[in-house]
Amino acid sequence: MVHDSSERPAPAPRKARRGAKSDLPQDDLTLDTGDVDPATSAADEDDEVRLPDAPEDAAETIAEATLSIGHAAIENAVRLAPTSPGVYRMLNAANDVLYVGKAKNVKKRLSSYARASSPLPARILRMIAATTQVEIVSTTTETEALLLEANLIKQLRPRFNVQLRDDKSFPYILISGDHWAPQILKHRGAQSRPGRYFGPFANAGAVNRTITALQRAFLIRSCTDGFFESRTRPCLLYQIKRCAGPCTREIDFPGYSELVREATEFLSGRSHAVKELLAAEMEKASGELEFETAALYRDRLAALSAIQSQQGINPRTVEEADVFAIHQEGGYSCVEVFFFRTGQNWGNRAYFPKAEKTFTPEEVLSSFLAQFYDDKPPPKLILLSHEIEESALLADALSVKAGYKVEVSVPKRGEKKELISHALTNAREALGRKLADTATQSRLLEAMVSTLGLPHAPKRIEVYDNSHIMGTNAVGAMIVAGPDGFIKNQYRKFNIKSEGLTPGDDYGMMREVLERRFKRLLKPPEDGAAKVQDKADDDAFPQWPDLVIIDGGRGQLNAVREIFQTLGLTQVALMAVAKGPDRDAGRETLFMPDREAIKLEPRDPVLYFIQRLRDEAHRFVIGSHRKLRKKDIREAGLQEIPGIGPSRKRALLHHFGTLKEIERASIADLGKVPGVSAESARKIFEFFHAQPG
Repeated sequence: MVHDSSERPAPAPRKARRGAKSDLPQDDLTLDTGDVDPATSAADEDDEVRLPDAPEDAAETIAEATLSIGHAAIENAVRLAPTSPGVYRMLNAANDVLYVGKAKNVKKRLSSYARASSPLPARILRMIAATTQVEIVSTTTETEALLLEANLIKQLRPRFNVQLRDDKSFPYILISGDHWAPQILKHRGAQSRPGRYFGPFANAGAVNRTITALQRAFLIRSCTDGFFESRTRPCLLYQIKRCAGPCTREIDFPGYSELVREATEFLSGRSHAVKELLAAEMEKASGELEFETAALYRDRLAALSAIQSQQGINPRTVEEADVFAIHQEGGYSCVEVFFFRTGQNWGNRAYFPKAEKTFTPEEVLSSFLAQFYDDKPPPKLILLSHEIEESALLADALSVKAGYKVEVSVPKRGEKKELISHALTNAREALGRKLADTATQSRLLEAMVSTLGLPHAPKRIEVYDNSHIMGTNAVGAMIVAGPDGFIKNQYRKFNIKSEGLTPGDDYGMMREVLERRFKRLLKPPEDGAAKVQDKADDDAFPQWPDLVIIDGGRGQLNAVREIFQTLGLTQVALMAVAKGPDRDAGRETLFMPDREAIKLEPRDPVLYFIQRLRDEAHRFVIGSHRKLRKKDIREAGLQEIPGIGPSRKRALLHHFGTLKEIERASIADLGKVPGVSAESARKIFEFFHAQPG
């Protein structure tokens, strides 16, 4: 789908400047100052989400007394229920929402639950038995009820509903419209910046690959406006033929505008016309013996072909559609989604919604779709692998929300049927991979019980580490792992804020991190606000850890144990991992309270698993530290380096051109700058290349 954003007047082209070293464009660095750091909490690639907890046993016995209480509560609600469309919520004694449903006639729907003689599935009987009250919201139409139901399910995550658990925003490609030389970049979130938006793409990897190929094909800049305005010579991207160099007028305004127009045409679905134009220009240049120009057009054509080859299947008759296919196995469901826009395949993603095994594929898919499009614009065509009961109602609701007609269909033949078959194959394979990975992880967690003497297999493991250089830019970090591997959306970083800490006081840093982490969990809920946050995790993944791992030896363990005792944490297992001699991997020593040190064999799978946890925490905290440090360097400039004053700063910048080139320079190169001694060169080099502790 292509979106236009209102454009502001573009500034006039400025005069070209010459005479400075070239370097790669640097993205603007932003760093969250709170504990939550979504920008660094996960890799840019969107991983498939984890599987839900094992489905509950449908054969669970239900006490007659509790079932009677539930029937009585629903009967009370029936007496006051309207005969018009609406949404109802079933709540238990703790006021937790158990189920959210919608109906064309709320009174009639609730009556079906109230009749004790009605044959109902075990899942519904368990829900009725737990119900103590029912809340009802009337709506004008059934369409409005469908949209409200989906919104409430996503917000409240009721136990007995199908839950869409992973709901990241999708990335788009943006060709900006607020500069005379438009920029191409990846974009998530609100589409408030002027320009053309193309998407959605299934994941960040698909966007990055497409942008790289588009740069080769159309030579559009990807640098920020600030970097663009500071150029006096074209950067390295110009040298490797991935940018036309508009910053220094290597290309004029009409020529660059034509490149932008061609890229827009290609992303808008007119790729065939663009390729024909480039082929004609290549033939023309070749006929006029301008072989360098012809080679440039040849390379651009090759880049466009690479985009389409990476996209795999590209439909001939489907211009814009989302394809949904569901596969169930072992009580779990996988929904595979393919995105087709402008006749091109813009990627796919697998989802594993939480649903009891008594739900049919049609029921899971129907609830999934309503939640999926709750905050996303739908395409004009939605193709499904299974016929859902309320497809017409869903199509009407999405049409009202989008402002154009949306069709929902289950193809029976032709290319559309082939797309469904392809998506079904991917759904089956994705679920198979996820089940296999989960089984392996579960075996490792079970092995930790006997190896470490834990009371049960940990569902949530938290690993903590610190990073700093001589106490500066101190950062603490927490990574989280569970039965399905690393849970990256649970990662957290902590900017160390304590004023009285001695530089390099690792114990003090760890104390601050742990106190900030656990005091939040120990704080009692206020009103009902905290309850919504608790329900977000529901029973699927706990907020409290079963095991905390820290990087260190017996001293660190005792320090953290003292912190836990102060906070009153007695139910959380604690372990420290000390590096082996010469920091050799495979020779680590494990320390646990009131136990002898544990030495595992180098090839022990549990030791390897613990190493992976520690290394992931180290990777995450180092990345957070470097981001914070680079931000400080860019804000403070060279004045932050001891002994580097204004005169030497000017000399360094005059010699190297940019701060990035100074950072890359060797000690010998730094020593060649007038006024920079060998000792100063060493200090500058060590400042940029110091290893965080």
